[in-house]
Amino acid sequence: MKELLFLKPVFKEMIWGGTRLKVDFHYEIPSNNTGECWAISAHQNGDCEIINGFYKGYTLSKLWSEHRDIFGNVNQEVFPLLVKIIDAKDDLSIQVHPDDTYAKENEDGSLGKTECWYILDCDEDAEIVIGHNANSKDELREMIGKNAWTDLIRILPIKKGDFFQIEPGTVHAIKKGTLILETQQNSDITYRLYDYGRLQNGKPRELHLSKSVDVIRCPHVDKQANHEKLEYPNATKEHLVTCPYYTVYKIEIYGKQEFTQDKPFTLISIIEGSGEIDGIPIHKGDHFIIPSDYGTYQLTGNLQLIASYI
Repeated sequence: MKELLFLKPVFKEMIWGGTRLKVDFHYEIPSNNTGECWAISAHQNGDCEIINGFYKGYTLSKLWSEHRDIFGNVNQEVFPLLVKIIDAKDDLSIQVHPDDTYAKENEDGSLGKTECWYILDCDEDAEIVIGHNANSKDELREMIGKNAWTDLIRILPIKKGDFFQIEPGTVHAIKKGTLILETQQNSDITYRLYDYGRLQNGKPRELHLSKSVDVIRCPHVDKQANHEKLEYPNATKEHLVTCPYYTVYKIEIYGKQEFTQDKPFTLISIIEGSGEIDGIPIHKGDHFIIPSDYGTYQLTGNLQLIASYI
């Protein structure tokens, strides 16, 4: 069917979460410690519901299972991507993700977790953790054993509009005062390396030191970006990343512009502004899927959006 699929987000409360999902996106959030909006997800821990059209009321996982033709008959067991908005009022734990091979062997057949971050907004002096300073696994173990976190962890300044690709095995953490859009594999596997000694319900949160050391890449190597920008009469399309799991673009619309959906499916998140897609009103905070064989579509208005596909 030539029909866009709009989704109802799932919200997650976190000890580091805040209220910006309500303030910035006007979502109805469960509490003042809401850290994550799972905006396009078919994961069992947060399965989004279709809120319009013929398939209204279906979960995304049910639609994937029963109507694969909508998604170009992609031959993958689970819906491959997950899109989140993350509000970090406080620092997240320092963590690392496994790749597919390690996750399959050690996490009951789960996918690994490759992800990327687009910085929607951040405090003026905001920072992020990407990478570490150990040259080998032995040095990594030694620095962890000595609690030499200040020497081990690599901290970078960030600004609105920055973009980071986080490969499996990369030590990383979002720090306080940061709002990001994350595109990732459909996985919820995270190994916590360090949590600043914080307590939750009077107890430290679980760390996963052995698995973290197993998967951390030594030494750390930065992923080089190729941010090619395509110019259209009334739009720009900036390539953010292509990897084996996804391609991600940022698109800005200032007027009226046609595009063609020629992928198995395309995920769209509106991150600024308002307008229309084929006459349907859209605004900041909307998330939808353009299905297979949809063909040409027209975006109108003043919009910024993140688009991704496999």
